[in-house]
Amino acid sequence: QVQLVESGGGLVQAGGSLRLSCAASGRSFSSRTMAWFRQAPGKEREFVTAISRSGGTTDYADSVKGRFTISRDNAKNMMYLQMNSLKPEDTAVYYCAARPYYSDDVRLKDGYDSWGQGTQVTVSS
Repeated sequence: QVQLVESGGGLVQAGGSLRLSCAASGRSFSSRTMAWFRQAPGKEREFVTAISRSGGTTDYADSVKGRFTISRDNAKNMMYLQMNSLKPEDTAVYYCAARPYYSDDVRLKDGYDSWGQGTQVTVSS
């Protein structure tokens, strides 16, 4: 497992941008598939995007495709989420997560064994 800490959340107007960061501790970061999930009040935690350990493979939920970009820097043990054209429905607590490998079920939260504490993103209309 790795320890994960998110940062970069905040309040932004609709149409604006934010960049979230996820700092990982531990030597295994570069071998882990990473992802962002989010949870809005009263809703289930949902998949946002995932990236393979090399960064060569990514997956995005339809709701964020074309607006969000996931990336990672294995040398710095960091993962990022660039969020553009934000909408009020993007308001949620955003979590970074790690799992041992990339597979067809990368969108399922049950496969992740490490989670951060979350960072709040609020988009005003």
